[in-house]
Formats: sequence, C-alpha cells, structure tokens
Amino acid sequence: MTSTLRDTLSAPTGDGPPELTHWIGGAARAGVSGRFGDVTDPATGAVSARVPFASDDEVADAVAAAKTAFPGWRDTSLSARTQILFRFRELLNARAPELAALITAEHGKVASDAAGEVARGQEVVEFACGMPHLLKGSATENASTGVDVHSVRQPLGPVAVIGPFNFPAMVPMWFFPIAIAAGNTVVLKPSEKVPSAALWIAELWREAGLPEGVFTVLNGDKVAVDGLLSHPDIKSVSFVGSTPVARHIYETGTAHGKRVQALGGAKNHMVVLPDADLDLAADQAVNAGFGSAGERCMSISALVAVGGCADVLVDKIAQRARGLRTGDGRRGCDMGPLITDAARARVTGYVDAGESEGASVVVDGRTGEFDADGEGFFVGPTLLDHVGTGMSVYTDEIFGPVLSVVRVDSYDEAVELVNANPYGNGTAIFTNDGGAARRFQNEVEVGMVGVNVPVPVPMAYYSFGGWKNSLFGDTHAHGTEGVGFFTRGKVVTTRWLDPSHGGLDLGFPQNS
Repeated sequence: MTSTLRDTLSAPTGDGPPELTHWIGGAARAGVSGRFGDVTDPATGAVSARVPFASDDEVADAVAAAKTAFPGWRDTSLSARTQILFRFRELLNARAPELAALITAEHGKVASDAAGEVARGQEVVEFACGMPHLLKGSATENASTGVDVHSVRQPLGPVAVIGPFNFPAMVPMWFFPIAIAAGNTVVLKPSEKVPSAALWIAELWREAGLPEGVFTVLNGDKVAVDGLLSHPDIKSVSFVGSTPVARHIYETGTAHGKRVQALGGAKNHMVVLPDADLDLAADQAVNAGFGSAGERCMSISALVAVGGCADVLVDKIAQRARGLRTGDGRRGCDMGPLITDAARARVTGYVDAGESEGASVVVDGRTGEFDADGEGFFVGPTLLDHVGTGMSVYTDEIFGPVLSVVRVDSYDEAVELVNANPYGNGTAIFTNDGGAARRFQNEVEVGMVGVNVPVPVPMAYYSFGGWKNSLFGDTHAHGTEGVGFFTRGKVVTTRWLDPSHGGLDLGFPQNS
C-alpha cells in the first residue's frame, strides 16, 4: 500500500500494523465496533494491516450516507455525471500501477496479472462513460390522436456490491461504474482479505469530483453482508463468489425484496480435439490453469482430452508447468501464492485425495522451491492425469493451481461430460475443425464459450455470467444487462392541448 493511502485511510496503532478504515460520507472513518481481521501478505505470511469489521450501526450509517446522497446524484445531469466518469478514467489510467501494486501485496498475484485486472476493470469504466447513449429511451409521436408515448430508464437508489478476494478491483468495477453512471449510489463491501484496493478507489473517486456519499466502502464480515442484504433502503445487491455464498445472498436478498445478481462458482472444462494445435492447447492450458494460482472463477480446472491426443498433450503441459517459477509476485515470478494458509491446506488436501483415489500426479506442486521470503502460502503448478469424474478433485471447485486431465473417446462423450456438470460458467474447445467448433458452441450448456480461447471473459460491452449453479437470478454482469439491472423502466403517455414557447434566446444551446 502506498504511504499516502496508509496515512489517509489508517488509524494510528502504535507499533502494530496500521488499522484501515471505512469510507463513509466521502471521507475515511475509523471502525468503532472493536472487531478486526488481519490483512496478510500471502507471499510472506506477514500481517500488513488490520481491517475493521462493521457493526450493525456502522452498516446503518453507510446506507444512510448513500441514501442522503441519492436524490442529488439522481438529479445530476447525465452530462455532469459522465464528466466525472471520464475524470475517474483518466486518473485511473495515470495511476494504475499503484492499484496493481496494492493487489499484488494483498492478493499475491504477479504484477502483470494485477495490471491486467486493473485494465479489464477499466474497460467497464469506459463502457459506463457511454451512459448517455445507453440510457436513451424511445418515443412514439401521435400514438393516438394528439397523444405521444415515450419510455425512460431511472436509477434504483442505494445499491450494494459485495466483492470477492480474487479480483479486488476488477469484479467491483464490473458493477459500480455502471451503477454510478446510471444515477445510483453504491455501498461496496470488499473482501476482508483484500480491502485496500476499494479504499484506494474511493480516494480516486473523490479526486475525480464524485459527491460525498455516492461511493461508500464498508469493511466487514458476515455481519456487514447480512446487514446490507436486509436493509430496506438497499435496492439491489451484486455479488461474485462461491456457489454456497451466492445462493445465500440471492435467497436472502430476494426475500427482502431486492434485485440480486449473484454469480457463483465454476468447474470450467477445456475440450481438446485430436486435430487441435497441441502446442497452442498446451500453452493455453497452462495459462488458464495456473494463472493467478488458479484463483479465478474462469480458470480451466478440467482438461478433457479427446481420443489419442492425451499422452502427447499431457507431456507438453508437464514440460511447461515444470518450467514455471512460483514465488513473490513482486519478483517477476510466473505464479504467486494462494490467498491464505487455509487455502493452501485445502488445495493440497484435494491433491492428496486425488492421488489416493487413483489419479496420477504428473507434476506435484505440494513441495518445491519458492522464490519468496518468509512463510508464504505457496502451492506450485500441479497436473493430475487419469482423473475420474467421481473424484473430489474433479467434482469440487478447488480454486488453486490444479489441472485435472480427464480422458474421453469422442466429441459426444466430451460434450456429455461438460453438460452433466452442475456448473456452467465457462468452457472452451480447441480444434481446427470449424464445424466441430460451431456444433460445440451450440450444444454446450455453458454461459461463456471460447473457441481456441481458454478464458472467454467477454468485453465490457457484452455481459459476463454463467448458467446452472454458476448464476443465481437471470441478470449477468456489465454490458447492457448491467444497465438494465441498475435501472428500471417507466413509460409516459402525454397529451398537450396548447403549444407554448420559452421566449427568445439566440445563444448556442449548451449541456449543463
């Protein structure tokens, strides 16, 4: 974390790690609940800060600040709102390395991956800068004699965003730029494991000229989440995370009358046909399986090798995986640590279980040399072959650098395997057969599909989201679905009996 952010967003604690704050009413506010969690540098195991856990009263204060700010922000012209969005974009472009460094320090992902996260989040900011066009309604003149009809979309009010640990900047940025540009106020509850990026973003919004209370950061744990889910003044909730938590958020939020977009877990398959370029497939399997230490909801965790390509493909992947350097993301390594020691224990436990159930451990990341100081939370790239669909390493979302190879005899068997999985987030097929690829994208029951692209995360002007247990509700993130989620439609029917005018003004009309 930069010293400026530490000074602004932390409270003095003597010789211990600094205490972070909330961001309420346009300023840092120290936590008063007396409850804190440790923020840890996962590459070293050292505690870098303490984050306050909000009380019910602090949840109420955060929502009250957002509610107070809403009428003024709603009535701010689209032109003025967009100007602030553009200023935020320019500031973020200029200072993106600062944000990426914060992400590396608290999440552990390597510097290039953190920079990519910021860039993909910035795409949604740029999309939201087009809100004047996105909010255009429609009009019909003389729908009936002397009667005109037009439609508008209006903001909801205060909305909540609950962020995950694996993308502390990008995933919240899937939601809050669109929500703010559309005229809503936002309460962001970041993951307690990686809170500093949200506080840094809050400062940037203030520098861009966003009015007080339009963007709030509420740090905390389940108390804060449940408080936002049940608060009557929160109109919608957006979340990305594990399926059990997504289900809880969806069911609790909707029970309290809120709109909810809750994106859950995944078990993403990469199908490789025998005609594929196996060097390309091996490269991309390594990139998609081990990037960000496998802590992505779009990581490839199951590689489905069709026909006789499996032996050659496994060998090529193994060669590449063994050459990766795992360690501190600030040292130019290829792969960083997992988020916590508990995550490391969970991932190695799955590898142990897979081995005991009969899978072959081709590359073993449970031990090895890691380029880091201290006791970081490392698991190296791990490749398992001959994985059966009944093994826990296949059925469960591991969220670590473990790539499981499942062998099948035919294309039909591969599609049946993918479609039988309870998740439907992302999938990919690698082939040089255009007919097979076209058939796959039509037949596979998954929300995001890649053809020779292993991580098919859509651009911001499309929408992100899966099927089945990977999505609760029916609204995906960002794109036009995001605009629809953060607004509600209104249709106005008018009849005017007499014409009128507003007097003379020969000046050129200006937006304000």
